[in-house]
Amino acid sequence: MTDASRRPPLAGLRVIELAGIGPGPFAGMMLADLGAEVITVDRLGGNPSATIGHSILFRSRRSVTIDLKSPHGVEALLRLCEKSDALIEGFRPGVAERLGIGPNECMARNPALVYGRITGWGQEGPLARTAGHDLNYIALTGALHAIGHEGQRPTVPLNLIGDFGGGGMLLAFGVLAGVLSARADGRGTVIDAAMIDGASALMAMFHGLRSEGLFDDERGTHTLDGGAHFYDVYETADGRFVSIGALEPQFYVQLCDLLGLDDEIRNAQYDLVRWPEFSERIAAAVRQHTRDELDVIFSGSDACYAPVLAMEEVARHPHHVARATFVVEGNDLQPAPAPRFNGHPPTVPTRRPASGVDTVAVLRECGFTDTEITTMSDAGVIDAV
Repeated sequence: MTDASRRPPLAGLRVIELAGIGPGPFAGMMLADLGAEVITVDRLGGNPSATIGHSILFRSRRSVTIDLKSPHGVEALLRLCEKSDALIEGFRPGVAERLGIGPNECMARNPALVYGRITGWGQEGPLARTAGHDLNYIALTGALHAIGHEGQRPTVPLNLIGDFGGGGMLLAFGVLAGVLSARADGRGTVIDAAMIDGASALMAMFHGLRSEGLFDDERGTHTLDGGAHFYDVYETADGRFVSIGALEPQFYVQLCDLLGLDDEIRNAQYDLVRWPEFSERIAAAVRQHTRDELDVIFSGSDACYAPVLAMEEVARHPHHVARATFVVEGNDLQPAPAPRFNGHPPTVPTRRPASGVDTVAVLRECGFTDTEITTMSDAGVIDAV
């Protein structure tokens, strides 16, 4: 039961976010979704690189604009740090230091500050100062090599593994761990959240399987990578797709029953030599039905089945409707905040603010006088919207 009087789990946490793209904004979104006050510090006029595809990632924020190349702008940011629990940034290594807003400068103003840094390669190492993107990071971790069909080149996935799961989520986790530590002993810390580290951590189970002789470098030949006939995607009679993940024997039996498969395939689930043959037989059985028909056939079963939904369809699925997995803000369909906390009312995402709309209010809250704000505005250090 939800207690409407309870505050969100992270209420009272203030995070300064130096605006970037991808994993940094995702970390900020996760923190804001759970009630943290996330203040995005953007460049004057906004960051054009952080507009395409970032409207949802920057939801539920406050926005200030400061010229961090100006000494007065640097001083403004350092004063914001005095009143905050954490700062997150996604510059290349050394950039924040050159601007005068690195960990040493910020933590000198607030020794309990948690300084979160998100990069692809990490803060040190031969590649640390070179450019890269999600695909490059997961390539270096072995994750990309493992994704794809047998005998074919690796499949390029969406940038979920490096940027978001192994990057932004890792940063958010690190920031919260740092804040807990700082509240215990009063000392802040620097978080080096590298996407290669996060993507490598996501591969932990597969390293375990490899050490046990159950996983090798032949992609598309294993239980969880499409090699198994009972863990794959199949095309339906109407050209759509369904997923089947009947790993456990009891679920596999239900799969065979519902598709009308005989004992030959039912009794040889882990006969690896016959997996390609059995895949063809399941494919043939699935092609006898439309996706909607299969939804009815598998409804309520434990055969580990789900239709492959396009993004346009997901919000209409009854399970998502029942759980309110998606919300609409304005005209934007977007994922609801997650995870959920028992007893806490869910937060309601708000639209990404206009760049700099909160500059004056935030500066006042952090102790700036109106005279100081006017002086900075007149000097072009801030956008006083």
